[in-house]
Order: sequence, then structure tokens, then C-alpha cells
Amino acid sequence: MNDLKIFSGRANPDLTARICGYLGLALGDIAIGNFPDGEISCKIDEDVRGRDVYLVQPTCPPVNENLMELLIMIESCKRASAERVTAVLPYYGYARQDRKDAGRVPITAKLVANLITRAGADRVLTMDLHAAQIQGFFDVPVDHLYAAPVLNEYFLRMGFEPDDLIVVSPDEGSIKRASGHAKRLQCRIAIVDKRRTSATDTRQENIIGASVENKICLMFDDMISTAGSICGAARAVSAAGAREIHIAATHGVLAGSAIQRLDEAPIRSVALTDTIPLGAPRTLAKIKVLSVAPLLGEAIKRIHRNESVSRLFD
Repeated sequence: MNDLKIFSGRANPDLTARICGYLGLALGDIAIGNFPDGEISCKIDEDVRGRDVYLVQPTCPPVNENLMELLIMIESCKRASAERVTAVLPYYGYARQDRKDAGRVPITAKLVANLITRAGADRVLTMDLHAAQIQGFFDVPVDHLYAAPVLNEYFLRMGFEPDDLIVVSPDEGSIKRASGHAKRLQCRIAIVDKRRTSATDTRQENIIGASVENKICLMFDDMISTAGSICGAARAVSAAGAREIHIAATHGVLAGSAIQRLDEAPIRSVALTDTIPLGAPRTLAKIKVLSVAPLLGEAIKRIHRNESVSRLFD
């Protein structure tokens, strides 16, 4: 592992430190700052010639700043003659703009993939993309990880009886994800019928499938952004007689009024991973942060050794 180097951008240095701790490696020495006019400066302060380099930088808010920083880091490594550069994106920003759903709109997920590839990334390691087909937007290999094992293990440790559990899909688009969790947790599934009334507003109407009355309901999603949909689904499930509601998501974007909505919703706990750092203003007593550093670290080790990454999910 001597020719493996891991560097961190400024988006989530704590996660990078945990990855390095898992691998038993020292964090790469890199200096990143800003010029007086706001331009980003980057200098790699150690030799990377002929090395296998991994750059950990989720493109979370501020998205544009973190994305540009990642591109500059990739450029720095390529000009320093790194043998291979892997962009490690625990969270991939712009992923929700993955198709033309109206006239004269961009497919920004593809644009960002082009930027990362053109900057010189040789491969990408990411987690829980908003849509799996985004992997095809890249012209380099993509390793797509899932946080489901981490989230499932968290709920298994809570010791719930399978007969008391119902996995609830917050909308029709999340049925496949909910089914996977239900299979692992050995419980039944229900679906919230969500109707979109505008670009920003949704309405939760019916509960389809297993009865949630007097049950412990678990709701999973890939991300919580404004928390409007997940909190609306939680209120619908609560009105249907659920005893407890716990929600879990890989990416805690928590934009806008998300914290206030989660605080006011009938939710017992919220499990998020550390793909996106949560600062003090974006925390609640009911939020539990789970680390995906071992999962990312193991994937990095396997990629470096040219071993199977898919076996992580067998």
C-alpha cells in the first residue's frame, strides 16, 4: 500500500481522516486556500509521481466551490505525474438534474461528469447516486457503493422484532430501495402515495400495502434535502396509526427549513451517514450520524489491489 496516497479537499476532511484511520495510512499533505479574489489555490506538498492517488471531496454545499476545488485537485495530481487519480465523491452534487423533464433545461449531472473526466480523473468512487444510470454519464470506470448495509446494521442493533416492523417507501420511486431494506430486515413493506402539486410542493394521500397501525415504521431515502417529502410521508404514516417512525438516509443535505421540519415532524429518530458533514446549526437530538468510512476505505483498498468491489455487498 506504499504507493497509495489519499488527499482531502475542504468539503469533508473528517471523513477522509476516518478513511485513512481505517486503512492505517497517513493523510496526504496538500495545501488548499483562496487567493484574495476568491480563486482557489492548490499545492500538493509530497511526491505523487507514479502513485495511485485518491481525492476525497463530496460536492455538497457550497456545491460550486467544492466542485471547482475537486477539479483543481485532479489537475494538480495529473500535472504532478500521478499514475492514476480516483475522484472519491461520497456525495455527487447536481445528481437530481439527470434528464430533460422540460424544454430548454440542462442535464447537469452529465455536464459535471464531463468536467470531472476532462480534468483528468481516471475513475470515480461514489455512493448512493440519486439515479443509478448516472454511472453511464462518465467515460471512465465508476464504482457505485451503497450505504444500505450501514443503515440496516444500525436498525438491527436496535433490537426490533421483525413482526413489529414495517419498511415504508416514502413514494413510488423508492419502492425498490424499500424492498431491499425489508428483505434484509425480514419485515413487510408499505408505500406512501405521493402526488406532486408543484415543483416544490407534494401531497401524501394514501398508504398502500401492509397496515402500519401500531407498528414501528422505518423510512429510507437516498437523501434528505428540504425534508418536505419525508416529513409529509411521516405525518401520513403517523395519521394511519404508526407507533414509532424512524427515518434513514445516506446524504443529509438538510437545506432550507429541513432542520425545523424534522424537529416538528412525528419522527422518533433520524439516521444519516457522514458523506456530508453536519455543522452545529444543522443538528438535532434525534439525528444519529453513522460513518461510511470503513465502507469507503475497504473499497479504496480493493480498487488499489485490483480486487472485486461488488463482493462488499455479497
